[in-house]
Amino acid sequence: MRKLRLDLEYEGTCYHGWQLQSNAITIQQVAEEALHRILGETCRLVGAGRTDAGVHAFGQVAHAFTTRSLDGESLRRALNSLLPEDIVVLAVREVPESFHARKSALKKRYEYWILNDPMPSALHHRFCWHLRMPLNTGRMAGAARYLLGEHDFSSFQASGCESADHPVREICALEIETFHERFIRVAVEAHSFLRHMVRNIVGTLVEVGLGRIPEESVQRILEARDRRKAGRTAPAKGLFLQWVCYEGEGSGGSSSERSLFARSRKDIRTPPS
Repeated sequence: MRKLRLDLEYEGTCYHGWQLQSNAITIQQVAEEALHRILGETCRLVGAGRTDAGVHAFGQVAHAFTTRSLDGESLRRALNSLLPEDIVVLAVREVPESFHARKSALKKRYEYWILNDPMPSALHHRFCWHLRMPLNTGRMAGAARYLLGEHDFSSFQASGCESADHPVREICALEIETFHERFIRVAVEAHSFLRHMVRNIVGTLVEVGLGRIPEESVQRILEARDRRKAGRTAPAKGLFLQWVCYEGEGSGGSSSERSLFARSRKDIRTPPS
């Protein structure tokens, strides 16, 4: 028995998230069916993050067991020949039995993209939350500072969250940057996240950027531990699982340079104060 690690990229628009569902098509289902066709055996994939319906990934990681001897590169090519164009396997490699895609993860990074412009985009509408009113990213960055570190994030978790009894999480990085003058990226890094946590944080920061919530009120929202006190939930389509980091890989894992835009410093604009 061999244990394989798969690194995947996908556009989540047409799928009801990562995890298997009885009445809807998911990323896990499509990938497992492709594995079965190639290997001739049932391989259950375990993902590092259970991305929701409509959420995308540049660096999802999953593991599976197989009895077959097909090498990783051949399996990668075979999978990509069968998978639809909106799911791509970036790498397949054999890993120790102790490796677990979710439990072995040291840190994950999600990125959320906002198109902040009066004009919509035909090319980016599936990947960004379009907001016509100008956002003050300086205020958003000021509010984000209250969320850094270890806190009870009950105010930012969705109802029915499986981790509702353990809502303490530690955010080690929360960045807000402007690209090409009209796109805003909110990047959040933590060991683990509550359900809809990033989308609820983004929705609250947007309210700050629009001037509807004062920066300092984010501290009170945290302390309230009440979802009703925070801002709206940002749409799923702007969210990407950017990377998952494991021991020995360094920050960023294998997909740290993948993004909606190429990451060159000349593309970044300093947020207004």
